[in-house]
Amino acid sequence: MDINFLGIFQGVELMMDADPMMTVARFSLILVGFALMYLGKKGVLEPLLMIPMGLGMSTINASMMLFDPINMVAGNPATPHMAKNLFLDATETQNMNIMTLSQIDWLQPVYTFTFSNGLVACLVFIGIGSLLDVGFVMARPYVSMFLALCAEFGTIITLPIAHAFGFPLKDAASIALVGGADGPMVLFASLKMSPSLFVPITVVAYLYLGLAYGGFPYLIKWTIPKKLLAIQMPATNKDREITSGQKLVFAAVACVVLCFLFPVASPLFFSLFMGISIRESGLKQFQHLVSEIVLYGATLTLGLLLGILCEASTILSKEVLPLLVLGVMALLLSAIGGIIGGYIMYFISGGKFNPAIGVAGVSCVPSTAKVVQKCVSKANPSAIVMQYALGVNISGVITTAIIAAIYISILGR
Repeated sequence: MDINFLGIFQGVELMMDADPMMTVARFSLILVGFALMYLGKKGVLEPLLMIPMGLGMSTINASMMLFDPINMVAGNPATPHMAKNLFLDATETQNMNIMTLSQIDWLQPVYTFTFSNGLVACLVFIGIGSLLDVGFVMARPYVSMFLALCAEFGTIITLPIAHAFGFPLKDAASIALVGGADGPMVLFASLKMSPSLFVPITVVAYLYLGLAYGGFPYLIKWTIPKKLLAIQMPATNKDREITSGQKLVFAAVACVVLCFLFPVASPLFFSLFMGISIRESGLKQFQHLVSEIVLYGATLTLGLLLGILCEASTILSKEVLPLLVLGVMALLLSAIGGIIGGYIMYFISGGKFNPAIGVAGVSCVPSTAKVVQKCVSKANPSAIVMQYALGVNISGVITTAIIAAIYISILGR
């Protein structure tokens, strides 16, 4: 009896038979996955998302599994079995079908019932809402909303740029929303407008959220002198302390008004303000449920799915490579827009406003607010700007949702 000893290690056999460029790409993505896990452990990137994402990315490429989300969603006639389904199969199916759906099939219902319908975005938003204090927005609504709008510069300007690259307007709008640095929002909007590209767009969006941790501190350092970065903001006026009842009223009214004006994005608005309402109503049991179990469960699921979607043939497809450039450009322009808004407030206030706060308008809650406070603390350890940054940060979530709703309303029909 002849025994194929190499066939015992199917991954080695498949790797030897694969295209050399794809083999190099898979090894590279395995290393990238390890790097994401390391940076998450060190706190450079968000560990809750990057550790499961990094492990998923390394595993999917090491196992030589194939995932084609573009043909899968589009329903390519050549692969009818992949239409609208998470189908993972061996790169070389003649290898006795050793690696088939049975090895990873448990992710198919998770993908279908949470990721591909946008549910995971709503679950994350409920959890995030339960952690947000809208009192920071209510205390300084005009300043917060102005800076949040300035930080949408990348979200707005990237749309015509992406269209000039040859992307249809719907796809260009989905790509532009990466500039808002709000992963669930990008997932939800791209699912509505660009179903054939929503997987790579979402993957790119979450990969680039790491720039909020790693890149924005350098941008702040290069664009804001240390003297301005050290500006101490006035302490919160206790005479204007906002009660939980007032915050609950604000959440209810804002939710109803925004859902009335932009019904296409009502699932996101409702989810966000439901979380805020649970927080402000004092429902401790519900708050524990959504802020701990729902949020962390959804984040784990999201990170895991994003990781297994980072398969080499997907990342290296011709549709994805331009996304890498346009996505980082959108995020960078949004941060620059926030800094410009911060400088405008600095001059309007007569030099009493810290311009770094504008970066918090990039709505990666609460990451960009933490980045701003960290940079300010390095320049002036006694300066506390977190309450201002969080107000701008929360406003950024709302403005990004509004812009996403406008894009969907105009282009997604």
